[in-house]
Amino acid sequence: MAFASFDSKGSNSPMGEINMVPLIDVMLVLLVIFIVTAPLLTNSVKLALPRATTAPSESKPDTIEFSIDPDGNLFWGKDKVSREEAAARFKEAGTKDPQPAVHLRADETTPYRYVAETIVDASKAGLSKVGFITQPETEKK
Repeated sequence: MAFASFDSKGSNSPMGEINMVPLIDVMLVLLVIFIVTAPLLTNSVKLALPRATTAPSESKPDTIEFSIDPDGNLFWGKDKVSREEAAARFKEAGTKDPQPAVHLRADETTPYRYVAETIVDASKAGLSKVGFITQPETEKK
């Protein structure tokens, strides 16, 4: 394999390597040209795009905060209500569109009977979304 040198003794022999510098120069020039022209090609066609509005998103339905204390007292939000009044309010809420969800909070010592009666009253009024609000357990160390 012959290497280029500054000696005059081997100057008549052909060079055995390809000079890569001109090839690299040409490739870099092509790369720069591509980088400069690529963004111009994406928006080369001018169009008058139509305008559109989105449909108003449906608002989330109201929620009913319903609580039952250990003695069986019922609370609609923070207002104390009787079972009959709660049933009437459930019936009124059942006519709304979209129907509100019932968030039921019951003390852990509340007898299940009161919770079941509340769920039955909500179901009779046509409310099908009843969720139980609980306290997450803390990790014991």
